[in-house]
Amino acid sequence: MTFLSRFLLLVVAAGLFAGPAVAQQELLTDPEIYEKNHYAKRCDEVQYGGRFIDRIDINNDGIKDAVTNSSEIVCDGVRGPDCSAEGCPFNFYLQVKEGGYFMIATAQMYTYDFIKRFGNMVFVLKMHPRYCEREEGQEPCAMTVRVRGTKFLTISKK
Repeated sequence: MTFLSRFLLLVVAAGLFAGPAVAQQELLTDPEIYEKNHYAKRCDEVQYGGRFIDRIDINNDGIKDAVTNSSEIVCDGVRGPDCSAEGCPFNFYLQVKEGGYFMIATAQMYTYDFIKRFGNMVFVLKMHPRYCEREEGQEPCAMTVRVRGTKFLTISKK
C-alpha cells in the first residue's frame, strides 16, 4: 500500500466490471446540492459555513472543480459531525467538460492551502502528524500534492 493510499481513499471513476459491460460512476449535476441533500436527510437542523465548498480548478485543466469541507457543517448543533482528532473529511470532485462532476477522493485532514508552485496549482494538505511518521502532539504534517488527471501525486511531505 502506498503512502498516498493511506491518507486518501480514492474513489476514482475507473468503473466496475460486470461481465462485458462497464458501469461508471454517475455524474452529479452539482456536488454542493448532492452533499447538502445528504446532510438534510441525516440532520434535523443543518447549517453550512462559508468555506463548505470551494470551486477551484484542482487539476489545472481550466475547468472549475469543487472541494467540500465537512468541518463547515453544523448538524443538530454539532460542528463537523464526521471530524475526529485526525481532522475532517474533505471531498474532491472533478468537473468534466461535458458537464457534471464526479468524486475522485476523500481525505481526512485539518485544512489545505491551494497555491501556485512552478506554474502549477498544488495543494498543501495539513494533516495529522502520523502521515509524516511523527507522534501525536507533534507538528502537523504538511503534504504537497498535485492533481494530474484524476490522480493525486505527492510532491513532498514535511
